[in-house]
Amino acid sequence: MNVLFVSLGCDKNLVDSEMMIGMLAEKGYSFTDDETQAEAVVVNTCCFINDAKEESINTILEMAELKKSGQIKALIVAGCLAQRYQEEIQEEIEEVDAIIGTSAIDVVAQTLDEVLAGKGSNHIETLDKAPVSGKKRILTTGGHYAYLKIAEGCNKHCTYCIIPKVRGNYRSVPMETLLAEAKTLAEGGVRELILVAQETTLYGMDLYGEKILPKLLEKLSEIEELQWIRILYCYPEEITDELIETIKRLPKVCHYLDIPIQSGSDKVLKRMGRRTDTQQIGDLIVKLRKEIPDICIRTTFITGFPGETDEDHEETMVFVNEMEFDRLGVFTYSQEEDTPAAGMDDQVDDEIKATRQEEMMELQQEIAFEAADAMKGKILTVMVEGKIAEDDVYVTRTYKDAPGVDGYLFLQTGRSLMSGDFVKVKVTGSHEYDLIGEPVK
Repeated sequence: MNVLFVSLGCDKNLVDSEMMIGMLAEKGYSFTDDETQAEAVVVNTCCFINDAKEESINTILEMAELKKSGQIKALIVAGCLAQRYQEEIQEEIEEVDAIIGTSAIDVVAQTLDEVLAGKGSNHIETLDKAPVSGKKRILTTGGHYAYLKIAEGCNKHCTYCIIPKVRGNYRSVPMETLLAEAKTLAEGGVRELILVAQETTLYGMDLYGEKILPKLLEKLSEIEELQWIRILYCYPEEITDELIETIKRLPKVCHYLDIPIQSGSDKVLKRMGRRTDTQQIGDLIVKLRKEIPDICIRTTFITGFPGETDEDHEETMVFVNEMEFDRLGVFTYSQEEDTPAAGMDDQVDDEIKATRQEEMMELQQEIAFEAADAMKGKILTVMVEGKIAEDDVYVTRTYKDAPGVDGYLFLQTGRSLMSGDFVKVKVTGSHEYDLIGEPVK
């Protein structure tokens, strides 16, 4: 039977999708990207912000039409939206046959079997159970890079965030499970491993009583086939001197950190329930750049958080200008029900949120374009992603570029290269966020 699998949301959700696809494959199901060929559909949903919710709901409704027409025999909804709004989904969209919660993805094959046998049932399990891990995955990333989800859930309870309610408290995956999974991925052709969790820096605290991300990096570095290890989602207050030293010392660990900061105003950071102020964040950035001079720092900010004034926004703009982050994403605040921030006074008008977002992105553009221009003449190692056939140009990424969120280096060469190859290049120019280069002779 042909299954259409739709994965929405973040890369952590993508790992869940890849595990579910693997489990379905083991039970003999086949897959299609063509909805006209599908006989069953699984939608793995997201509900982090309003836009993600809308996308998830629209996708479910679209698939419900296929069910109505009689083309598909089963429609299963999984993931965060399913966990959070299970009753509403089944009341409003009767074509949905079963719901799978975020901690029950290991029963996806059983659930599809049940639905096809005419006895579909929901599977919503406690959010405190150990994270589903170590399952055989079918990669959807092209095979030369993969995400490794090292933990599930979050304990931070930032006032704007719904994640602890749909994913539970922080639960690390045992190290031996991660190392076995990483080894399997590397043997299957993965050259870049990207560590993800709601927060990677707390890894091991719940299982081993200490933060052991540095130890995990040491062990992963011993896997011969891996060439790059990248770390995402590091909360600033959890970045230790030991972690900095480990990144600096291990050649396979990319000099790249993703550090969500969210605001440059201390007043707003406090209302967000964040654990650091701008002085501490600034000190950390200075330390990182002193210890690892070529480090690439990526961050995210939220504009229009409840109570954010023009002065707060201006403080954030000054902070961004001073810090000169290498990579920066800006989101407008999304009022999520069941979060403390949703009930706060002084909600900011949508138009103001969008204007502030635009201003911050314009400022970041100046910073990023200048930084790209300053890369001219530098020698870098890049990973090949693909080729623009008609132009004889390869699309590649540097250590400064995480897939899907950062830029590219366009490599002009007559050489024949494959996705996943590593090539030494000289940067010859830049275009906005992207670089242009040629192979080093």
